[in-house]
Amino acid sequence: MITHTFPLIEVAGDSYTMGREHGEQAVTLIHRYLLWIERLTRIPRDRLCANAMRLLPRIAALSPRFIDEVRGLADGAGISFEEALLCQARAEAAHAHDGGCSAFALTGSATADGRPLAGQNQDLEPEYADVAILLRMKPDDGRPRALMFTFAGQLGYAGMNAHGVAHFANALYDCPWQPGLPHYPLKRLMLEQPSVDACISLLREHPTCSAANVVLCDGNGRVADVEVRPEGIAVFQDAHPDARLHTNHYLTPEFSTLETNSLADSCPRLDRLRVLVRSAWGTITVDTLKAILADHAGDPGGICRHGERGMHSISGYIADPANRVLHVRRGHGCLGSWEAYDI
Repeated sequence: MITHTFPLIEVAGDSYTMGREHGEQAVTLIHRYLLWIERLTRIPRDRLCANAMRLLPRIAALSPRFIDEVRGLADGAGISFEEALLCQARAEAAHAHDGGCSAFALTGSATADGRPLAGQNQDLEPEYADVAILLRMKPDDGRPRALMFTFAGQLGYAGMNAHGVAHFANALYDCPWQPGLPHYPLKRLMLEQPSVDACISLLREHPTCSAANVVLCDGNGRVADVEVRPEGIAVFQDAHPDARLHTNHYLTPEFSTLETNSLADSCPRLDRLRVLVRSAWGTITVDTLKAILADHAGDPGGICRHGERGMHSISGYIADPANRVLHVRRGHGCLGSWEAYDI
């Protein structure tokens, strides 16, 4: 039986070198990703690139090393710097929201061994799977090793680092676009942090263009959930301190009044996620979570999503930070193949 996995790109060295190696190894997929961005947004590439370049000063102020990596990416893939920057600001360049996603972080009394587990289903248009990769990064400047699921040419997305810090995300809606940072560079910088608290501080210090929810865990057993908007962040405290469950609507007192039920299946998905977690409380393992991410109640908008609003569960992730292992699934929760990757 052949196991279907995402391409694994491995890079090492300084920022420019890692970017160049990424570009060289994933050149064909990077060109496909740029084409997909155009088709998805229906905006010409030159206008998308111009929009992305307007974000350059904020990204450069956040991390000059990130910009060095973008330059290396452009050189390695044979694309312009503007196109390489567009890969780091896809949604922001188009002022588009996308994604569904059901995410969790559990620890303590919730899991079988008391250690944290976190992850999500990644719900997007199915074409994203055709340009998705796993990116293993080994910086030579003291930053931690990290493994990330992302799209070819995009330097920041979901993953885990050598400290056991892992982050995952849910789209949030009902948020006018404002000047600020794209989310993807911040996602990359979170994978350079030593702890959940450091990630929360990073999110607090750097306002974003748009809204999103971030689920976090680390190797010290900490879990957290943060709703992020241009005006600030709100840390979500779930009903039990050992669990954080989130889908695509606001849950914090600070932001819940802004919710307009933009994604109608978000509330029932969260309700179902809570039922499944409660029923397995105290015995939850990686295999338990794989089964939860395959749940079909509420089809086509179940936890395993099959086309509601055009979105499918194209991948899934479960971080086991205590063991520094990231489990990655290609395909729907009910049909896809899981692989375990050491950090």
